[in-house]
Amino acid sequence: MSEATRILPGQARTPDVAVRAPRAGLFSNEDWWSVWIGLLVIVVAWALFANGGSLKWLAVAPAKWKTLAEAWQGIAAHGANYLALFAAFALLFGTALALLGHSLSRFLPSFLVLFAASLLIFTASAWTEASRYNLESPLIALALGLVVSNVFTLPAWFQSGLRVEFYIKVGIVLLGATLPLTLLVWAGPVAVGQATIVSLSTFGVIFLAGKALGLDKRFAAVLGVGGAVCGVSAAIATGGAVRAKREQTSMAITLVVLWAIVMIFVLPFASRALGLSTAVAGAWIGTSEFADAAGVAAAQAYGDAARNAGGAIAGAPDAAVQAFTLMKVVGRDIWIGIWAFVLAWVATTRWNEEGGVQAKADVREIWARFPKFVIGFVLASALVTWIASHYSLADYRKIVTPDLVAPISTLRTWAFTFCFLSIGLTTRLRSLTATGWRPLLAFSIGVAVNIVIGYVLSVHVFADYWNGLGG
Repeated sequence: MSEATRILPGQARTPDVAVRAPRAGLFSNEDWWSVWIGLLVIVVAWALFANGGSLKWLAVAPAKWKTLAEAWQGIAAHGANYLALFAAFALLFGTALALLGHSLSRFLPSFLVLFAASLLIFTASAWTEASRYNLESPLIALALGLVVSNVFTLPAWFQSGLRVEFYIKVGIVLLGATLPLTLLVWAGPVAVGQATIVSLSTFGVIFLAGKALGLDKRFAAVLGVGGAVCGVSAAIATGGAVRAKREQTSMAITLVVLWAIVMIFVLPFASRALGLSTAVAGAWIGTSEFADAAGVAAAQAYGDAARNAGGAIAGAPDAAVQAFTLMKVVGRDIWIGIWAFVLAWVATTRWNEEGGVQAKADVREIWARFPKFVIGFVLASALVTWIASHYSLADYRKIVTPDLVAPISTLRTWAFTFCFLSIGLTTRLRSLTATGWRPLLAFSIGVAVNIVIGYVLSVHVFADYWNGLGG
C-alpha cells in the first residue's frame, strides 16, 4: 500500500489517491518510517524485558466491564497510562511526519481526537455482551468512521491525523514480533504459492474482462493488478508503470476501496457461517481482500469473535491475523514490484505504438515498488525468534509472552484501531458510486473469481498448513 496523502477541501476523500512513486532514502517516506518506529518499539520493549521490566505500564487497554460505571472507572484508574500512551504515539508519529514535511499544528489536534475516539471504541468492544452483538473493535471503528464521514463535513485540519497507510504499516511491523521466523519459513512457500495462483488468475480475468468491455489496455491492467495484489498501492504502482491516465488510476482505487469495505463485513460473516477455523479464515481473507488495512480489520474481527465465542470457533484467536499476514504480506504484497516491472516492459514494447505513451521499464522498479514495511516485519520476527531461542517453550509462554510479546501486541492493536477508524473517516460513499458500470463489472467479475479460488485453496488445498497455525 502507498503512503497516505494530503486531501484538500472539496476533494473526494478516497484513501491514498495520489499517483506517485515512493521516494528513495531510508527516512524519506512513511514506508521506511513505519519500519523504524516499529523496530524502535520492539527494541525498547526488549531492553526493558532484559532488565527485569516490561512495557505493560504503557501498553494499556480497557479491561472487560459489565456496567458503564465500571467502564468509566477503568478509564479513570488508568488515566495516567492513557496520557503517556498518547504522548508516546504522538511523539513517534509526529516526529516522522514533521521530518516528512507535514504540519504538526494540524496533526497533533487531529491525532488527539483520533486517540480519544479509539479509546472509546476499545472500551465499547470490552463490554461483556459485545460478542453477542458482533461489536468487535475493527467493525465498530469502521462503522463509526463511515457514519461520521458521510453525515458530517469534517474540517480540513482533521484530515492530517488520518494516516491510514502509516498506522497499518507500523501495526504490521509490530505484528512481526508475534510471529516466529520459523513460522514464516514454514508457511512462506505455501503463502507465496497460493498468492501466485491468485495473482495470476485474478489479473487475467479482470484484464480480459476489461478488454472485452472495451476498456483501454492500460486501464484494464491497473484494474487487474489492483484486484490481484494489494489494492491501492498496486493500482498506484501499475498506473505509474504503464502511464495510465490519472483518472483511470483514481477510478481503480475507488473500486478497490469499495470492495475492500464490503469484504470487511462479508468475509468474517461467511467464515463463521461456514464454520472455518481462525487460521483458515485468515488465509481466505488474506487471499480475497483487496487492501492490507481492510484485511487486517476483517481478520482481527474474526479472531475477536473466536476469542469471545467460548470455543465455538476452532483455532487460536491470533491465528486469524497471523494467517492473513502470511498470506497477504508475505505472499501477495511482494507481487507489487513484479507486476509494475512486467507491465512497464509490456507497455513499452507492446502498447507504446498504440497510445504513444512512453513507459519506463527498469529492473530498479521492483525495489522502488517493494513494500519496505515487509522488511521491518521480517526483522521484528527474527529479533523475537532470537530472544525466544534462549527459553524453553514453557518459559516462553510463562515469561516472554506476558512481559514482552503481549505489550507489543496491545500497541499493535492500537495502531490497527487508528487505521480502521481512519478508513471510515476518509471514505465518502457518494464518491464510490461514480465509477461507471463497465469498470465496476470487470472488477466485480475478478472479485468473484478471487473469492472462489481463495476459498478452494485455503479451505481444501492448503487447509492442513493453515490449521497448523491455530492448533
